[in-house]
Amino acid sequence: MDELLTVEAAQRLVLERARPLAAERVPLGEAAGRVLAESATAVVDLPPFPSSAMDGYAVRAADTPGTLPVTGRIAAGTPSPAALDPGAAMGIATGGVVPPGADAVIQHERVVERDNRIEIAGAVEPGTNVRPVGRDVAAGAVVAAAGTVLGAAQIGALAAAGVPEVACARRPRVAVLTTGTELREPGSPLGPGEVYEANGLMLAAQLAAEGAVVARLAAVADDESEHRRAIEQGLDHDVLVTSGGVSVGPHDLVRRVEAELGVEEVFWRVAVRPGKPVAFGVRGSVLVFGLPGNPVSSLVACELFVRPAIRALQGAADPGPRFAAGRLATAVERNEARDDLLRARATVGGDGVELEPVAGQESHMIARAAEANALVLVPRGEGGLPAGSTVRYLPL
Repeated sequence: MDELLTVEAAQRLVLERARPLAAERVPLGEAAGRVLAESATAVVDLPPFPSSAMDGYAVRAADTPGTLPVTGRIAAGTPSPAALDPGAAMGIATGGVVPPGADAVIQHERVVERDNRIEIAGAVEPGTNVRPVGRDVAAGAVVAAAGTVLGAAQIGALAAAGVPEVACARRPRVAVLTTGTELREPGSPLGPGEVYEANGLMLAAQLAAEGAVVARLAAVADDESEHRRAIEQGLDHDVLVTSGGVSVGPHDLVRRVEAELGVEEVFWRVAVRPGKPVAFGVRGSVLVFGLPGNPVSSLVACELFVRPAIRALQGAADPGPRFAAGRLATAVERNEARDDLLRARATVGGDGVELEPVAGQESHMIARAAEANALVLVPRGEGGLPAGSTVRYLPL
């Protein structure tokens, strides 16, 4: 028997072929979750003028301590038309333009104002409560680098720096196809031997969460002509993900039909449980994933191989998989030949994340898997891992 490919080796083979898609311009208001194809730079200095960090009074530090007349009031967005005279003060709001001549702002709480004059008891240092021009970022400097996934903080920073749109890799178009004569859509009556189709909906949800534009194709029966028609349709996308039909049974048609349609198989079968009979191939620039039909196997294989590819196609600097670290709540046995991905509940305690495997780890038990919020990686090897062992896990 041929030696199975390791998870790490399979992931490398996938990511070597998952090249970023062409870039497009995206309005900043529509760019949340997208990946920058080019570094985005500030249009203006931030802040663009010396601004007050406090509600208070703009003063000359050299005039403190002392009693100063208030000669003006500065609101945010309304700069003073005149410079600050020596021996005077101006009221100023947070974010207001510090007037020429002033080199400090003293907050309201530190003064006593009477009859439009303020009494300052102590000395104020130059620069106090003044935000210098460009202290946050200078015009032309990088605000967010290429490969950055744009979250709320990045969107806010880019907006503040005057960036109206960004260059992002195109969102991948993904076709999801499930196979099996026994499959029926939820809500329809079931006949003898039939089951509800779940994998297509599950995979579509996983991939849409990564920014893919997902087309869920109708499930096909175990028939060559139906497979050929549906796979041809799926190959008209950036990525085709099939579920079922990739093992060695007489009705497992996917790999053979794909080969006939020009898909070059890169690997088949990986040393992982669940998910061993996963296949990956390419036709031109199209990535083709064949996932097992057992729902938990499909779930795991998608997390390990497909979701990172979707991130890589969008140019993510670190496409993953994105493992975190936690501790086992109970002891687990190891598999000598394959890495295990155990479904578990992750809870946060005083000592960090604790991981408790859920009952029912068989690959068809999707309802049991729904109780989990983590996939715990148990590396292959002899013996077991005791409770308290540090392990890596994928959040679900």
